[in-house]
Amino acid sequence: MKRGVLYDVLYGFVPITEWEEKIINSPFFQRLRWIKQLSFANYIFPGAEHNRFGHTIGVMHSMEQMIRALGLNVSEEELFSPKATSAKAMLHKSLRISALMHDIGTFPFSHTVEHAYTRHGNDDRRGSKRGAKQLTNNHEHLGAFIIKNTHYEGGITRVLEDYGFDVQMISKIIKGESPYAIANQLMHSDLDADRMDYLLRDSYYTGIKYGLYDRDYILANLATFDLGRGQLGFGVRENAMRAVEDFLIARFNWYSQVVKNPGSAKFDVISTSIAAHFLEEDLIHQFHDLLTMITERDERFFWWNDVYFINRLQEVRHLGLVDDPKTNELIKMLLYREAPKTVHHPEFAHRIIESTGSVAEREKRIKRIRAIVLDFEAVIEESGTGKEWILADIPEKDVSFTASREKLNRHERKGPLYLEQEPVKIVSKRAGVKCLVEVENSIVRRLADYVNFVPSVYANDAAMKLFKAKKLI
Repeated sequence: MKRGVLYDVLYGFVPITEWEEKIINSPFFQRLRWIKQLSFANYIFPGAEHNRFGHTIGVMHSMEQMIRALGLNVSEEELFSPKATSAKAMLHKSLRISALMHDIGTFPFSHTVEHAYTRHGNDDRRGSKRGAKQLTNNHEHLGAFIIKNTHYEGGITRVLEDYGFDVQMISKIIKGESPYAIANQLMHSDLDADRMDYLLRDSYYTGIKYGLYDRDYILANLATFDLGRGQLGFGVRENAMRAVEDFLIARFNWYSQVVKNPGSAKFDVISTSIAAHFLEEDLIHQFHDLLTMITERDERFFWWNDVYFINRLQEVRHLGLVDDPKTNELIKMLLYREAPKTVHHPEFAHRIIESTGSVAEREKRIKRIRAIVLDFEAVIEESGTGKEWILADIPEKDVSFTASREKLNRHERKGPLYLEQEPVKIVSKRAGVKCLVEVENSIVRRLADYVNFVPSVYANDAAMKLFKAKKLI
């Protein structure tokens, strides 16, 4: 049996199978070396230079630890043998592969550029040889496309099929749509292999301690339970409830302090705005261009990374390919870390709001913010010189601890709440299985009713001068 090994900064030596090594050495996977894990967070946290490559290795290792903790594993001999094809062996191997490749379709600068593609939608203005296949423009669907449509030498599909893997199954596990409930939960839930890795990894590289939690204690207390219909779910034993609450609180604080950090988040918003304009003007690869590149093994896809995006910004700026003054200034700001000003207004304040029954409150707040932004834009239109601009970031999702009981109860289901995939389950000898938010003495039961609403509005110096003159701020 061939086996390789990688050394990870968090976990030490991580053993890999021969097929995993072939995937890791493929151009599709090596591309992840050139995509930062935290986008432009390094503009504020200089250590945040780590990439998606290291993260995906960590997620595979986390998945392996969770599989073993839950007793879903096969022996090492079976795991590393290409000839071991029992159902249990193939599930174990497929879960590792899915964890390894869950970010194979990551966009340049991760989610910031992805947001622009998602909002832009499918654009087939040049006509694709494949036709206009309609896919949601996100990294999960792009990754699934790579897994299923690279049948050539060095392609992911070729490697998987050579070793007897079901590419459809792996694609479904990554998207959380597999026939195995526990596989979907391990890949997509409040306590999944992805989150188990990135909280510690991002904390390590930024130096911010909010992402720390008791990983070993949680792993030691994972337990399976019967979901019915021949399906298993997993949860945490009752005695580790505080550890998993700490995990959820750490994640809440992490997103609030690092991902939504006012200093770095503004550069993420800028990159999304620039990417959106480039897509409208057809200055970067359209989503369907990428699909064609993948199927035809066009090497330009392997260059589609952070370096590609930054080089494109430099090229567009140098050649003067954009006429829009706002986008031109945003490009300069992003390239040279020149931050826009934050527009301060009572309605733009970050605040904790109730998630329980708060849809109306949230919508009212967003409506008021948009109205104020429109007022600012009207002043720019009426009294500006053409150099002023404003950029609003109204969150599509709020930072939350977990879904509240009220939100979970809105879902249509037959049976108890613990049938839901996302929430953490507590496994008790006395009380059976319950969602964490149902447990009476759980602090998260209360915290789940609140979210961090983080809107931000930015403007350039010219706009701020105009707003002050008009006494708007």
